[in-house]
Amino acid sequence: MTALEAHAYPGAAQDLQAVLCDMDGTLVDTERSWFATEVSVMADLGFHLGPEHAERLLGSPMDPAVAYLIGVSGVDIAPAELERRINARMVETLSSGVDLRPGAKRLLAELDAAGVPLALVTASYRAIVDAVLPSLGAHHFSVTVAGDEVTLPKPHPEPYLTAAEALGAAPDRCVVLEDSRTGVASGEAAGCVVVAVPSMTEIPAGPRRTVVPSLESVDLPFLNHAVRRRLAGH
Repeated sequence: MTALEAHAYPGAAQDLQAVLCDMDGTLVDTERSWFATEVSVMADLGFHLGPEHAERLLGSPMDPAVAYLIGVSGVDIAPAELERRINARMVETLSSGVDLRPGAKRLLAELDAAGVPLALVTASYRAIVDAVLPSLGAHHFSVTVAGDEVTLPKPHPEPYLTAAEALGAAPDRCVVLEDSRTGVASGEAAGCVVVAVPSMTEIPAGPRRTVVPSLESVDLPFLNHAVRRRLAGH
């Protein structure tokens, strides 16, 4: 029996089969914490990281983010050491808890009660995921995919394809919830239905995505409708 069959609910065969959730900026209010941490770590190294760099770093996996920070600053530090400092400081920041984005708690509870399989799919490393899960509620997620557990991170489709396969769900019947252009690109490349909930930067509307102001606009009927429209070719 697949994870999908184990969590089946009425209408699953026709419509929504799973929801694949980004973490930072989508379910939890950590995007500003990430950027503040990067600003702090770079300041320790003598470089002022201004707000003009935020969009480039938002939703970025760790390796390209570190490469960007070293490239733009010219600081003399090994990528592995900069990565270690950023992750360690974020774990410290998150250890006291993290706020959920508006509508996230209600939506997770609704999907859980309906038996909809859920996966957490993030560019953050496992240490960060484990620090955030107590605030999110680890019991909501049948599968979690961290950025250091895939070969090709977002915007490559591998993270979302990995989650869909683990849940036994067809990608075109999965809804991806994302807040960044990098994550949206990953979900779309995986062939999923994408609902974008912008946090720090704008996400333009597109033929393969729905853009909403917050998760307060999203519920189970909304997600089922989004999948039906996709399957109908709209």
